[in-house]
Amino acid sequence: MSNWNINVFSGEVRYRVLRVDGDVQTILFESEPFFGEPTDVFAYMGVPKNDHGLVPGMVCVHGGGGKAFRQWVEMWVERGYAAIAMDLSGRDGNEKRLANGGPEQDHAAKFSTTLAWQYLWTYHAVAAAVRANSILRSIPSVDGGRIGITGISWGGYVTCIAAGVDTRFACAIPVYGCGFLQRNSAEEWMKIFAAMTEAQRQVWHDKCDPSIYLGNAAIPMLFVSGTNDFAYPLDILEMSCALPVGEVTRCIRVEMAHGHEAGWAPKEIGMFADQHLANGTPLPTMGACEYARDSLKAGFTSGCPVSHACLVYTMCRSGWQDRKWRTAAATLSDGVVEAALPEDVSACFLAIEDDRGAYVNTPYLEVGENTAEPAVATYR
Repeated sequence: MSNWNINVFSGEVRYRVLRVDGDVQTILFESEPFFGEPTDVFAYMGVPKNDHGLVPGMVCVHGGGGKAFRQWVEMWVERGYAAIAMDLSGRDGNEKRLANGGPEQDHAAKFSTTLAWQYLWTYHAVAAAVRANSILRSIPSVDGGRIGITGISWGGYVTCIAAGVDTRFACAIPVYGCGFLQRNSAEEWMKIFAAMTEAQRQVWHDKCDPSIYLGNAAIPMLFVSGTNDFAYPLDILEMSCALPVGEVTRCIRVEMAHGHEAGWAPKEIGMFADQHLANGTPLPTMGACEYARDSLKAGFTSGCPVSHACLVYTMCRSGWQDRKWRTAAATLSDGVVEAALPEDVSACFLAIEDDRGAYVNTPYLEVGENTAEPAVATYR
């Protein structure tokens, strides 16, 4: 993409090891210049002991208020993956500013209309994620063709961009994060956009919004979020899910909490990674919904028995963050899930869960007010 110096980002990355503790190293790696000065990025990197060939890898991207999480790396190492988690606010493992750290991870660095593009946080964060991929690929025991990326909140935002920018990734798992932020996102972000001029909003969108890049993502993607996410609501999440040219899977749970521990906890994340990077059993898949005036149904396939199905629905027509969602029983029969629609439904989707607890869902369907016709009936 023209906004990125991808050939430099994906080249050899120089790094130095500060400490080795078991399977995890503490490192500093070189990244993009910041106001003419070189920068270092702090990271934890782990590589599992393995006598059975090359291992897959995972790049872990933290969100706002986060840091390089050693625990996150250890989780992936225990799963059999090499993993790297870097700090994206110019700080070390104790959250102390590095002498030559990059931009802060604050609103001024993310939404500035005066800073040059190469000094914005988005530019540096994506550059660091791509370089982290390069570092994992340089390790002899890591299979460079089996490296994925996952990120939480602003890290999910970065993951969406990286999925469309760095073609070397084999899968991507954004949690909460998505594109179309100017259409509907966190209240404080919307206020920042409102204070910009139209020209400034367009420039930010064209460079920083993940929707610009997701259409180039040809890899499998799993979008994980909740029905009421305050920062990346369901409407812009679904718009983002429709963009990648690769396979898209959704895991949208009712009122999923927003945070780092909540964001790396869903078991579907590891299962999806295993599916595409380690020959694991695939998550179930769901086909397009068929809508009728009083029911909704969809086909599905699953390598494991499907043990549960439900309709997830809301009757509210207020802002997406404020809608109350409910669940109702759905029936399973010969690869089809079907549910009756309550009256006055405003939006709904179907979900299934296999006997491992792996949960996936269809896109939501928005039903027009005072009608029995879908207002939005585009599926992927």
